[in-house]
Amino acid sequence: MFYRPEDGHGLPHNPFNAIVSPRPIGWISSKSADGVANLAPYSFFNAVAYVPPQVMFSSTNEKDSLRNIRDSGTFCVNVVSEAMLHQMNESSAALPPESDEFVRAGLASAPCETIDCPRVADAPAALECKVTEILQLKGAANFAIFGEVTGVHIREDCLRDGRFDVTSFVPIARLGYMDYTAVREVFELARPEV
Repeated sequence: MFYRPEDGHGLPHNPFNAIVSPRPIGWISSKSADGVANLAPYSFFNAVAYVPPQVMFSSTNEKDSLRNIRDSGTFCVNVVSEAMLHQMNESSAALPPESDEFVRAGLASAPCETIDCPRVADAPAALECKVTEILQLKGAANFAIFGEVTGVHIREDCLRDGRFDVTSFVPIARLGYMDYTAVREVFELARPEV
């Protein structure tokens, strides 16, 4: 099968997200100018640079997160564990701006250290970020948000032998459609020597 996206795929469901998978979930927390906490999962998310450490996520519409981040210049990326799957999903509901997704999902929040923003208190890890750039992408309301990581929180039980062990909390990743996966197994693969 071959198709041009502008012509349509002819399938019952768009295969694009299923092809580009698994995708890590950036559970983005922010705070409005009025002090209302916001929490929303984004599967168009990844790390993009080591020094300084930088991440990006993209929003496919004008959500509360984007408005809060534009206003404050900060956001926090929270890692989603399997134990928090249903709370993550609950935080994806399209609520009015004055609603607090932490409350709706029954999650405890904690303050960040380097930015004025809440984070998920029990997340395996959280990355405090200052915005470096917001790009409007092609399309009606597509935005890529880049941030420099200014603080890192790691839950102590997720550290084993000096390494952040993802099998200790089982991260959740997004596939296509309404599908997700859980990372329970890892393997090492050394780069070839020249």
